[in-house]
Amino acid sequence: MSDVVTVSIESHVAQVVLNRPGKRNAINLDMFRALAEAGNRISADPAVRAVVLSGAGGTFSAGIDITILSEAGDLFASGGMKPEAPSPANLFQRAAWVWREVPVPVVCALEGETYGAGLQIALGADLRYATPTTNLSIMEVKWGIVPDMAMLATARGVVSLDRLKELAFTGRVVGADEALSAGLITAVHKDSLAAANEWAGDVATKSPDAVRAMKSMFRRGFSLPVADALALEAATQVAVMSAPNQAEAARANFEKRAPDFADPDRNFAASDVLKYPS
Repeated sequence: MSDVVTVSIESHVAQVVLNRPGKRNAINLDMFRALAEAGNRISADPAVRAVVLSGAGGTFSAGIDITILSEAGDLFASGGMKPEAPSPANLFQRAAWVWREVPVPVVCALEGETYGAGLQIALGADLRYATPTTNLSIMEVKWGIVPDMAMLATARGVVSLDRLKELAFTGRVVGADEALSAGLITAVHKDSLAAANEWAGDVATKSPDAVRAMKSMFRRGFSLPVADALALEAATQVAVMSAPNQAEAARANFEKRAPDFADPDRNFAASDVLKYPS
């Protein structure tokens, strides 16, 4: 994997870091590819139970590296905008969408500039923690382009459509308080990375079967008709209760001890028993 994105795993938590601090973590082609590779690696590791996504050097990402604009034409002509099977997302969309495809929760620690492509990547995470001095912008209009990194999918249920339009049509920069009010971020913390690590560490102590199943259920269920959503919820519960980690969770509670969970089958949340496509 390219060193523009680093991945380390400790105590069941994967640390994924955008690592171009000298360029304010601007997203170039190598980083687009490396983010997708990082997501694939984590998805294939059953020991990972949570992910912390952050940027090196005090900035999450200043957005697109403008050098990519001169390279994009060749990519478009050669099919670079086509989905990368089995994902429904193309190369650029996967940098954000891959964090929805990862079967475990992803929390994004934001600080400094979180602009354009950087914000779209952050929207792919399950949660976004920012510092009080974080600035955010849907900045694509500045370059005469549209947000095209899965925002139509990731912003659903996160940001209201009118607020999304208000910010996207102008590219206006907003601070953490306004971003929280708009729904772009989940919470504001003095130290967003420390808060993200604390949350991820807590998640890593919970049943990995239940957590993976919940992520899959929430991702798919909110867009289903009511009857299908209820059926998915019931099927998910049956699948979780038939797995060994549920029994271990119950025993640990009764015995007043910390649970000792086994790493799940990495395909658990997409088990056939759940019946619905991911």
